Amino acid sequence: MTAVEHDAVVVGAGPNGLAAAITLAKNGLKPLVLEGSETIGGGAGSSELTLPGFIHDTGSAIHPLGAASPFFASLPLSKFELEWIKTPAALAHPFDDGTAAILESSIETTAESLDADAKNYITLVKPYIGYWNELVIDLLGTRRLPKHPLSLAIFGLRAFHSARSFAEGFFTGYRARGFFAGLSAHSALPLSKAPSAVFGLTLCIAGHTVGWPIPRGGAGAITSALSEYLQTLGGRIVTGQFVKSLADLPESKAVFFDTSPTALSEIYKDLLSKQYKRKVRNYKYGPGIFKVDWALSGTIPWSARECMNAGTIHLGGTFDEIAEAEFAAWHGQVVDKPFVILAQPSLFDPSRAPAGKHTAWSYCHVPNGCTSDMTESIEAQVERFAPGFRDVILARHTSTPAELQAENPNLVGGDITGGAQSLKQVFCRPTCSISPYSTPLKNVFICSASTPPGAGVHGMCGYHAARAYLKSIKLWR
Repeated sequence: MTAVEHDAVVVGAGPNGLAAAITLAKNGLKPLVLEGSETIGGGAGSSELTLPGFIHDTGSAIHPLGAASPFFASLPLSKFELEWIKTPAALAHPFDDGTAAILESSIETTAESLDADAKNYITLVKPYIGYWNELVIDLLGTRRLPKHPLSLAIFGLRAFHSARSFAEGFFTGYRARGFFAGLSAHSALPLSKAPSAVFGLTLCIAGHTVGWPIPRGGAGAITSALSEYLQTLGGRIVTGQFVKSLADLPESKAVFFDTSPTALSEIYKDLLSKQYKRKVRNYKYGPGIFKVDWALSGTIPWSARECMNAGTIHLGGTFDEIAEAEFAAWHGQVVDKPFVILAQPSLFDPSRAPAGKHTAWSYCHVPNGCTSDMTESIEAQVERFAPGFRDVILARHTSTPAELQAENPNLVGGDITGGAQSLKQVFCRPTCSISPYSTPLKNVFICSASTPPGAGVHGMCGYHAARAYLKSIKLWR
């Protein structure tokens, strides 16, 4: 590319990179976004992975944090055809007896599905609903100066524990404990480690407030809306421009990396201090995932009828079974019965598949970089709760951790969370710094999920990084 000076260059056109560019553009700058792939979106894309006419989400599928994002809410994305579909139930968690716990907008309906723990659940969850709007601002904040410290403190006193201690402290029955284990396992942490309960309780409250919606047409609709809006503000996006070294970067006043800290460190290896490079090398990545997408001839034949109302299904049964699977993935092992997160978007969005046909998306956690084929184990878990499932499979597409990383270098070892969400890295992400988006290099920032608030399609990492730069040059408004 010619050496033309730009206000800012953003490396990576994932949701956070686009969010950074939009925030810069809304404040009068003209950003250039460089994307190494021929398509944009990073973890938010859609494609015909199996058969023609079957639209699958290549990365994220369910978006509670997208619906909750203050940044997304501030944008006119509906004008660019982004439509959130809120499913009747956010989640169903089936058990071996043919019943299921459910997460619906109604706290009382959800509580009823937990049997013996109905009252305990209502007592636990109901107080948080009233100040969700305050709470989400700080949960998706910079981890530094909360805007609503009292609300956050009340939440943290209960939630900042391991999922095991939380579940055993609040619930007595296997249904509620298993239900909470599935929620907390989205953290990709061992359920015996803090702050896994934070993730469980956050997703639980989101289910009662914003839901766990899906975007009509697939996750690519999120990317399309962001990119189209950016271009109306004067921003530019160039695809097929992989930045591997400083020579690949055009001159600019600031650079933002929607990449792993490892990638940034490699590009600036001759300019960064040994201390910073050591910190980046010590940044920990969590388990990877093994992903399976299916084209189906019909609906999944769930034993529990409640599953037909839910966009997301958690397949793992009891707390102990889920905990064993997550512990194994963290410690370099695989299990025969992995905890499986499954989405069935075509039940609520007919645009995803030909008439009468369906799609489904699933993954399980595996050790980082794992090479094991988990297809049979995942399908066995689905069959366990939906006998006859294999009979409706028309085609499947699998993705190993290595394949996911090859498609998106940010997914190091197949880690979709941008780095382990351990207790240390919740606050020191990617390093311990007053400004986690800044680097030792002037006007070089990182804005990926490796910065606060972490994983999820919400754009807040990019927003906060751009805001930090704009404040430094006194353009923030």
